[in-house]
Amino acid sequence: MQPSALSFADQLRSAQWSALHLEMRDSYSVSNEVDDFRAWQQTGHRDASPDSAYWAPWVDLVRDAAARGVSVRRARIISEPVTEYIRYEHAGTVVNLLAGEQVRWLPRRRASDIALPGNDFWLFDDRVIRWNHFTGDGASAGQEVSEDPAAAKLCAAAFEAVWARGVPHDQYEIR
Repeated sequence: MQPSALSFADQLRSAQWSALHLEMRDSYSVSNEVDDFRAWQQTGHRDASPDSAYWAPWVDLVRDAAARGVSVRRARIISEPVTEYIRYEHAGTVVNLLAGEQVRWLPRRRASDIALPGNDFWLFDDRVIRWNHFTGDGASAGQEVSEDPAAAKLCAAAFEAVWARGVPHDQYEIR
């Protein structure tokens, strides 16, 4: 099946050695996080149980990939001081780590000289890109899949440059 016809979950299940995710926004407002984000804003508590209904599907997907030897890495470029949304993400990242992801944070000031693509993305096995498009207020505006070699090369180089400068999650202190 063509990569463009696969769901995100199927693309991750099809990955053979790597799944790279670059996030570059300071705030997201995607529908599946709205209630959890609102609850966190009200209570200061973030669900950090990998077995919870909220996290279990993601954790299962990532654990399966990691068990197959797929390196799942996420890098986040963030402005400082961070937004309330980034504080929320940071509070839940422990679950990403428990699932088998590696996560790094890069303050935006340290990314100024890195050539970055215009959108967040997932890059599978250095060849299949899943672009994540967002509206101005952070809602999902859909996804697009590409196998353009030049775009894949840009994404791989951008991700590796961010990764090299990024701070591992357990060392990054929210500011």
